[in-house]
Amino acid sequence: VAVLLLSGCMKPKEAYASVEWSILMIIFGMLALGQAMDSTGASLLIAEGLTDIVRSVAPAHMQAVLMLALLYLITSLFTEFLSNNAAVALMVPIALGIAATLGVDPRPFVVASCIASSASFATPIGYQTNTYVYGVGGYRFTDFTRVGLPLNLLCMAITIFVVPMVWEF
Repeated sequence: VAVLLLSGCMKPKEAYASVEWSILMIIFGMLALGQAMDSTGASLLIAEGLTDIVRSVAPAHMQAVLMLALLYLITSLFTEFLSNNAAVALMVPIALGIAATLGVDPRPFVVASCIASSASFATPIGYQTNTYVYGVGGYRFTDFTRVGLPLNLLCMAITIFVVPMVWEF
């Protein structure tokens, strides 16, 4: 941006007008919400609730993997309707709480949250590039869902399989 402004390719008014202020406000609001959830203990409470659910249905050796899948799924759902930054800001404190509750390394959960928040293919809302091509390309909302949902599920399956191999619980 500095190069564009200094070279005269773009005027400061044009640069200011091109900023998506509503998206920035959502991101800042979600960052604050994520911080508030972490400092008040809400993220740990949510993590304990999710962990209790998984513990009631899964054997001990499968709990970490099922929690990873559940965390990925929830983050993926959030990122389809929020920005990827907002989704990860909300989910990383929960991921840390899940790891603490299970007594395992938090890295696989944080990495899965980051990947899930960036794998937003099923709606034109969740990622800026999707939003840009949605209007310009003449796509329908259902076009994203029809192609993006299988792609989201494929990314989820690969992540759930590969992440624990690289970052052990």
